[in-house]
Amino acid sequence: MNSLFQNPIAKKLSSYKKSTAPVSEAEERWTEKAIKGLMKKLKKSPAALSDLEKALSSQDKHSKCVLFPRNFDGRLSVSVRRGLPHVIYCRIWRYPDLTSHHQLRSTDTCPNGWISKKDTVCINPYHYDRIAAPAELPPIFVPRNHGETLPPHSELPTAEDIAGGQVPANADLPFDLDEMDLLTAFSDVGSPTFSAEDLDLTETLDALNGGENSVEQIAISPAMQPVHSPQSFEMLSDVEPVSYAEPAFWCSVSYYELSSRVGETFHASQPSLTIDGFTDPSNSERFCLGLLSNINRNPVVEQTRRHIGKGLRLYYIGGDVFAECLSDNAAFVQSPNCNQRYGWLPATVCKIPPGCNLKIFNNQEFAAMLAQSVSQGFEAVYQLTKMCTIRISFVKGWGAEYRRQTVTSTPCWIEIYLNGPLQWLDKVLTQMGSPRIPCSSMS
Repeated sequence: MNSLFQNPIAKKLSSYKKSTAPVSEAEERWTEKAIKGLMKKLKKSPAALSDLEKALSSQDKHSKCVLFPRNFDGRLSVSVRRGLPHVIYCRIWRYPDLTSHHQLRSTDTCPNGWISKKDTVCINPYHYDRIAAPAELPPIFVPRNHGETLPPHSELPTAEDIAGGQVPANADLPFDLDEMDLLTAFSDVGSPTFSAEDLDLTETLDALNGGENSVEQIAISPAMQPVHSPQSFEMLSDVEPVSYAEPAFWCSVSYYELSSRVGETFHASQPSLTIDGFTDPSNSERFCLGLLSNINRNPVVEQTRRHIGKGLRLYYIGGDVFAECLSDNAAFVQSPNCNQRYGWLPATVCKIPPGCNLKIFNNQEFAAMLAQSVSQGFEAVYQLTKMCTIRISFVKGWGAEYRRQTVTSTPCWIEIYLNGPLQWLDKVLTQMGSPRIPCSSMS
């Protein structure tokens, strides 16, 4: 850090950095380069550097904006890492464990926050607040099982089977979402209708403040009242609380070409995961599909793979899962949890245009449905396994509005298994014991 300390202004700015010990040497070098880059950008505006120093020293939300030029895609390169400038500098000077712009909300007094879409963006760390994590999920109260447990050779696939990619969400390929089964698990689900009065952007802007445009901005926001475990369960002493626990890998992703799975299942441990069509080696934050080979690949699949490009990014932030389309071509999502939120039919496929976001899963909503389903029996709970599986196709859509009717007709698609909810379901089902009617592949 000696080169940084030669400049008194840089030395002063560096003294305000926040960190969680221990900090690696690589992280120190990255911080140094980020501060140097900022000084170069602001060298024609000495007042901006002075305003930044005052904001950092006073930690005052009413300090002046510090404006940073916004480039064509909004992201800034620091060494080999790219990120949004307000996220980078909030991480250095205020929130060292920050991972995504979804975790930030600009203050009401800042007219130049990321969401303003102006040519310059404010990078004053005290003009952004951290979005609070959601409340801990309440336990599900399940009657203690005094009967027989599931037989050892039951045909019912376990959550581990599904999450590990051993069994597709619907075991008989070619398949599509079993709409009638899910309709019994949902209450009063109908086709979406739109009117000017229906549009409500508040929830989306709060959740995605600082993000790109959101598909949810054109969606219905019906009121969804939280559902709690029946009071009779809570009053009985013969119940067992089953709590939610975060797994080591929050999701597992399997890649398909038509009806064939290609490559190994990817297990995501980081809160941000990019899935693209390039040929770089995959790592904990990136799943590259370009390296995967398939001897049965046809010309349509080959052509589609060339257009995946930057693909999409998945975020797992505070119990919410978001999908952001980074490609020049749209992505298509089938998320029963999202469809339930807006009153759409469970099999509805939603288009995410380039540069847009969609919230595709919410743990709180799932907890409410799980609590309600317990009182309806084993089969109702088991149907929720389909709520924990999300399908996304690249470039080509499917469903009622498209020539391709099923996801297995699309050239390139992924299936995402949400491991936390699946494992929670598994624990609840184990506590409930055997179903009244044995499950089989024909159920």
